[in-house]
Amino acid sequence: QEQVVEFGGGLVQPGGSLRLSCAASRSIPTIYAIGWHRQGLGKQRELVAVFNIDGTTNYSDSVKGRFTISRQNYEQTVSLQMNSLKPEDTAVYYCYVDDGRGNVYWGQGTQVTVSS
Repeated sequence: QEQVVEFGGGLVQPGGSLRLSCAASRSIPTIYAIGWHRQGLGKQRELVAVFNIDGTTNYSDSVKGRFTISRQNYEQTVSLQMNSLKPEDTAVYYCYVDDGRGNVYWGQGTQVTVSS
């Protein structure tokens, strides 16, 4: 049973928008942080955005003002709204959950391609 599942992704033109969603299994008892990393071809995996247990959010400088992470009523799901997409946003996007107990759960990843 997958504990973290991503939805969304696909091909979009530069300047377009895309929305990713992530669902965490209820078998993960505590969500200390839930968010997204991405890994472009030949690049290291980097943090994109995270929603913390105290309700705060963090973004990488490269996506600030363009991406928004949201979580509905502290449920086991989180969404990433991506606007004004650029070719350099092309990557595999991975959802992750940190349970605050030293365990990090990763999804399988979903491809986002920004190209004309």
